[in-house]
Amino acid sequence: MNFLKMNKLASSAFLLVAVLAAGRLNAQNLTLEGQTGGFLTPTAYVVESGKGHFFSHPAVGFHFIDASTVIGKIETFSITEGFANRAEAGYTRSVHQLGGTPTATATNAATSNLWDFDGMNVFHGKVVGIKDGQFGPWTPGIAVGGVVRTGDKFVSGAAGPLAVELYDQFCIATEECAPVAVPAAKAYTNGDIYISFTKTWAKPPVPFLLNVGWKATNAAIFGIGGQATRFGGRLYGGLGIPLPIGHGLVAVPSAGFTQEPPTVKGLGPAPPNGIPLVAGKADLPTTMDYAVRFTQREHPHFAFDIGVGQVAGNIGAIPVATGLPPPYPAVVDVPVNLQARHVVGMGISIRP
Repeated sequence: MNFLKMNKLASSAFLLVAVLAAGRLNAQNLTLEGQTGGFLTPTAYVVESGKGHFFSHPAVGFHFIDASTVIGKIETFSITEGFANRAEAGYTRSVHQLGGTPTATATNAATSNLWDFDGMNVFHGKVVGIKDGQFGPWTPGIAVGGVVRTGDKFVSGAAGPLAVELYDQFCIATEECAPVAVPAAKAYTNGDIYISFTKTWAKPPVPFLLNVGWKATNAAIFGIGGQATRFGGRLYGGLGIPLPIGHGLVAVPSAGFTQEPPTVKGLGPAPPNGIPLVAGKADLPTTMDYAVRFTQREHPHFAFDIGVGQVAGNIGAIPVATGLPPPYPAVVDVPVNLQARHVVGMGISIRP
């Protein structure tokens, strides 16, 4: 289903950060979840520590995503500490605001309840095994890291109660079954384990920052889309082209992608309580992002991102009771459109 107008997003959004220059530039500004990288994807860099210092100055970040009238708005507040230019760890609080539903259909208005929660906690860490350029100019940086999200009630946690509510409505309308008690929303813990390969090339003919990675995850759309039915491998990546704009600054137009898990708990098959919320299997497309980052070309201390993401539109259908007598059908499948194919997002990160 998915995360987040990170569709009017950002959400996958802005994947790389790029740094350029006549010297080497590292993508050291923060992602949506607080790791160093682009808007959404981690790179093989960490928060920079000064020469002769083990600890860095902490990097702080703020991101905002308008994810439509169905999903709502997401704001994240992050702090990340670097260690000897080889590792980092940090915390992010993801805050959610329910979207307005006047322009949504009745079904989509009900679907908004899948995101009717305050947010979740995100803990992250990363270790650099090989630094960019360590064994020659074409050697990419390689880093491994992990993310743990707690208190995630989005989609999967809410699917059980919502499915039972719809089931009870069907029972009352058709008198073919007895209503059952609506359960409380469940809070999930999910996470990622990832490896990133990143190369910044700041020489002619075309400077670039290329990032490619693989992650094992049991979260859909960074937990905003709910809990995947299993841990599985997904690819991500992006390309940024740094363009000097004067005064030591660069603008980095970029494009990126993040594959999403094929299935989400609570969205069929094998729904909670044996009652499906989405008929069949929800269709979660790959998240795409197109953005521009403005930052310093050397030893960046700040970055500003703005862009557009493509998250999810029509993901499936919900069985809804018609309340009509025969020969009309008692139940029809109503399409569920998350209205998040064009999401807008922005972010800023600062390191003293």
